[in-house]
Amino acid sequence: MKILKKLFSKPTPIQTTLTITSPNGFHLRPIAKFANEAKKFEATITLYANGKTVEATQVPQVLSLSLERGEAFELICEGKEAQQASNHLTLFFDELMQQDTVVEKIEQQEESYQSSTLQGESIAHGIAIAPLVAYEIEHHIDHREVPINQTIISSLLELEEQQKSPKTSPEEKEILMAQKALLSADTFQQHFENSNAFRVVIQEEINKLKGTALASRIADYRDIEQRVLSWVGIFSPLKLPKTPYILVADDLLPSEVAQLRESPIQGVILQKGSPTSHVAILLRSAGIPSMIIPQPIPPSDEAILDASSGNLILYPSVEDRQKALQKRNAFEASQTESYQKRFEPILTQQGRKITVLANITDLASAKEAKEMGADGIGLLRTEFLFTQRKPTLEEQTHAYREIFELFEEITIRTLDIGGDKSLPYIDIPHEANPFLGLRGIRFSLHEKQLFREQLLAIFQAHQGKAIKIMFPMVSEKQEFRDAKAIALEVAKAHQIDISNIQFGIMIEVPSVILAIKLFDKGVDFYSIGTNDLTQYLFAVERTHPTLKVNATHPILMSALKIIIDTTHKPISICGELAGLPEATKPLIGMGYTTLSVSPQLIPSLKEKIRHV
Repeated sequence: MKILKKLFSKPTPIQTTLTITSPNGFHLRPIAKFANEAKKFEATITLYANGKTVEATQVPQVLSLSLERGEAFELICEGKEAQQASNHLTLFFDELMQQDTVVEKIEQQEESYQSSTLQGESIAHGIAIAPLVAYEIEHHIDHREVPINQTIISSLLELEEQQKSPKTSPEEKEILMAQKALLSADTFQQHFENSNAFRVVIQEEINKLKGTALASRIADYRDIEQRVLSWVGIFSPLKLPKTPYILVADDLLPSEVAQLRESPIQGVILQKGSPTSHVAILLRSAGIPSMIIPQPIPPSDEAILDASSGNLILYPSVEDRQKALQKRNAFEASQTESYQKRFEPILTQQGRKITVLANITDLASAKEAKEMGADGIGLLRTEFLFTQRKPTLEEQTHAYREIFELFEEITIRTLDIGGDKSLPYIDIPHEANPFLGLRGIRFSLHEKQLFREQLLAIFQAHQGKAIKIMFPMVSEKQEFRDAKAIALEVAKAHQIDISNIQFGIMIEVPSVILAIKLFDKGVDFYSIGTNDLTQYLFAVERTHPTLKVNATHPILMSALKIIIDTTHKPISICGELAGLPEATKPLIGMGYTTLSVSPQLIPSLKEKIRHV
């Protein structure tokens, strides 16, 4: 009887609690990526939050949860590949949260004008001088006898085609990918009798987002609705002038920004919306001076939109106009110069050289870092390279070599798993508190064969190039000694010259700060992981749903000052703190000259440093 019960009993679902750590919340783009990843497994995968269970592969359902930073959900996996799915998606979610770029609040410079002004929130810097034009659309109906479900298929193919186009910017590709995932959901794959039935479902999904933190994503539903309806002959293009203008609109659809770029647009004023919306992202990407002013705006034959200071001058004086022209010319010259100089060394106002490196996970992010002007790689997170199956030695070597060939300065971190990170092909014993257990270098020293294979792949890939190998989560000097000893053994056994490879550690555990002088005798360099260092300094798990620590807390900044004042070895910062605008000046003031950040943050960080 017990045997029969065991044979027919249902396997226990695998549950994992995941916490939203991105300041932007769990919004459409990461949800779309997560859903696409969940489709790869033979498993039933659901999310449970706020008393509601939704399917992980259904973007509208997950979006309707409206999960904000600090909130958590249960990832529940059942079926043949439940364990692999749980391990992979947990790691993938952590990567999504780390890579989700914080939308910086646009710093507004103080500026005074003679005439009265309206003030608002800047979306994209710049100055426009032109008449105000109200948002208006033209309705064209050319009915076509096409089944609505066929138009949905056509729209999906169109989205995919636009996504692949070389003319499409990286920002647009992300948004097109998200809209495609939205339209691919079961919600829109049901049979629709006509276009009105399709519109009803669109409105139902919109109603779920109204009044939530993700209300700005309503525009994406409107956008896919308009795209689908265009295939049955219902068009709603913008009515735009042929002379320079500043557009005033309640809000825009993401696809409408592309229409603006084809016109003599000078600036945009939105009366609703958010600096984190897809429209705002595209306006910034297009370099169109833009602001949000949530109040009625009267007409003006010539207005000044000073998005750099957050001012709208409806009826400027001659002096106001002259000032705006000079400021616009200076801004445009500065923008051109910054772009042209993105590959040049960066100097502060005092002439101190600062190196800006990139945190990457794979070849694609390495290429993005190259294009963004990174001076090198400050952190190659190797645990994100092979997230579904164990790579062969040859596959590892090839993957590392492709990345090494792109840069002269490279720091590669050995596997950093454990805590909240796992891999489906590695069994980590269950621990009551994994953040204080078999994690980082401790795991590598426990699984020496895996460690040796990774080191050999790195050695074979470096081909004589000077690189840095970094061990994570080191807490005492003996761990570093043991790790380096294994590295030397591997090199000797395979007769590989590693004389130009340096070995260092991440400073993430407070015990290292107390023993810096001891570590100085053995390590070649340090890199500070401020996310984990903050976690261990304050005894607050970095994924905790409610407990948070200010990223620039005085105690953390004091710890960083102690580190830089004590060590004489090369040191960099690769945690989230390195990319925060408010931390740039204090870090450089302490003496830090190497910062490593996400590729997307590099241009703005370089510009910020030039003014320190």
